[in-house]
Amino acid sequence: MEVRWSIFFIILGMALVTFIPRVLPIAILSRVELPDWAMRWLNYVPIAVMAALVGQELLMPNGKLEPLQSNMELIAALPAFIVAIVTRSLLGTVVVGIIAMMVLRMAG
Repeated sequence: MEVRWSIFFIILGMALVTFIPRVLPIAILSRVELPDWAMRWLNYVPIAVMAALVGQELLMPNGKLEPLQSNMELIAALPAFIVAIVTRSLLGTVVVGIIAMMVLRMAG
């Protein structure tokens, strides 16, 4: 089998581009003591990222804004959201969301 050096260097470059942004912040921040305000701020980053991803899918399920009456994803998310607030259970939230979506698809 012939080694194509151009492909090898492309794969190596992609590995470095993926590896460096993930390892470098961990290596630097593990040796630095961050102030309390920075740690509190960083605690909200995963929540904000998740909200942005989920919000876009709920409001624009097919890449365009849909009215509330025909947006099954948003309607199914409402009971799941209530379960998430009341129980704080990830498994319960997922199960209720799946069941709500299944019921809406079977009814519609």
